[in-house]
Amino acid sequence: MVSVLPEELDLSHELKIVLASTSPRRVDLLKQVGLDFDVVSPMCDEPSIHPNPRKRVMENAYAKAKSVNDKSQSSLVIGADTLVYVDDEALGKPEGRGEAAVMLVKLSGKVHKVFTGVAVIDTSTGKESVSVEKTLVHIKPLTESEIFHYVETGEPIGKAGAYAIQGIGGVLVGRIIGCISNVIGLPLPLLSEMLGDFGYDILENVSSSD
Repeated sequence: MVSVLPEELDLSHELKIVLASTSPRRVDLLKQVGLDFDVVSPMCDEPSIHPNPRKRVMENAYAKAKSVNDKSQSSLVIGADTLVYVDDEALGKPEGRGEAAVMLVKLSGKVHKVFTGVAVIDTSTGKESVSVEKTLVHIKPLTESEIFHYVETGEPIGKAGAYAIQGIGGVLVGRIIGCISNVIGLPLPLLSEMLGDFGYDILENVSSSD
């Protein structure tokens, strides 16, 4: 019989998952893989305006996770930030239909990059990890009528780059190279790898919850 000292015990299964985001897309993605998690609104906006898109999304993801760090004991806190980048310009989330239409004109017929920064913080140990995923997305050439009718659906409002690939906006996308969940807002394969580094196996925890 092998004795296991308390400090050698694997307590990863006792850690709860906390999503530092109220994004419905990210919530849906975590539900999609069957995770049991809490949602906490980050106590900050997106403070980084770093010109390098990779660094910007990583800094913002970390800031979101860190902002709820003290409110989440014995947790793995996940922060994320997504940015659409085309022709050396960052496209944020349009607040109105006019702004959304302008963004779609810029994306029309071009390949753009989608970056998502992901941060994970273990509040029980202080261990931190930050990474980034990039996906290439080609938007087919759009007519004025297509842009008008899509904008009129209201779907582009509040979406990075003014489209939702998982919704009606999927008809605008010609092809993608890379991770589709990254375009939606949270790269699940990357997140799985990161959580694994903290001793949290998504598949194991999902199967053990059945």
